[in-house]
Amino acid sequence: MSQSEAVRTTPPQRLPEGEGAAPIIRLEGIHKRFGKQVVLSGVDLDIRPRQTTVVLGPSGSGKSVMLKHIVGLLRPDAGRVFFDGQRVDHLRDRELRIVRLQIGFLFQLGALFDSDTVADNVAFPLVEHTRLSPEERRQRAIEALRRVDMEGAEDKLPSQLSGGQRKRVALARAIVLQPRVVLYDEPTTGLDPIRADGIDQLVVRLKRELGVTGIVVTHDLNSARKVADRVVMLLHGRIAADGVFADLEQCPDPQVQQFLLGKYRADDEPPADGDTTLFP
Repeated sequence: MSQSEAVRTTPPQRLPEGEGAAPIIRLEGIHKRFGKQVVLSGVDLDIRPRQTTVVLGPSGSGKSVMLKHIVGLLRPDAGRVFFDGQRVDHLRDRELRIVRLQIGFLFQLGALFDSDTVADNVAFPLVEHTRLSPEERRQRAIEALRRVDMEGAEDKLPSQLSGGQRKRVALARAIVLQPRVVLYDEPTTGLDPIRADGIDQLVVRLKRELGVTGIVVTHDLNSARKVADRVVMLLHGRIAADGVFADLEQCPDPQVQQFLLGKYRADDEPPADGDTTLFP
């Protein structure tokens, strides 16, 4: 069995949790610009294992660009990126593949294949990255669906599901390879408050049951309050606040308070070419 295959078929490693734990992800002095537009300007951030870190900030503040650096979709102009102690920003694509297989993604719009069944959607990463038999893949898919309260839906099509159910199926696909880290891109967008709360509960449950490290990019302050062990706010490419949610509420920075209160100013509009998407 290859090294990458072993990563995909073993449970996530149980790492220590909390302030004293070594970071599973570390960003050191990350700078990134596109043409004249500076997006990240010296970001330093440690992501602690088995905790959920919520990243807040207005559109165009660099949240998605920061996540792209974690998985190697972007390389920093300056600075270093580490995953589990290994520097990854200079790795070749083949070497990065082993790192990426330890990271699950929940896309904002789900990104399910409309013509495939729920089970086939969830099992797709297993087809691509393991040598499991079709029956083994189906069983792994059903187990992932059970974890998100969607067992019994394996033979349905995405068109037969509600928005909240499609989001749960997408989350099952994100965890089917048993990743150590899950990136959540606006997980509650487009959902009513009840379904959004259901997704929030899943984020908390997956951390508790699977020990995954979560990074949640969201504009949903209610969701952030429910799921975050830690909240980081990006403003103008820099970290403006970092702590538990109560720390942000007490932060003296007027721009942090403006964001939390949802007060609009015309001069806050991001540049027209600002990057606001997780994946191109």
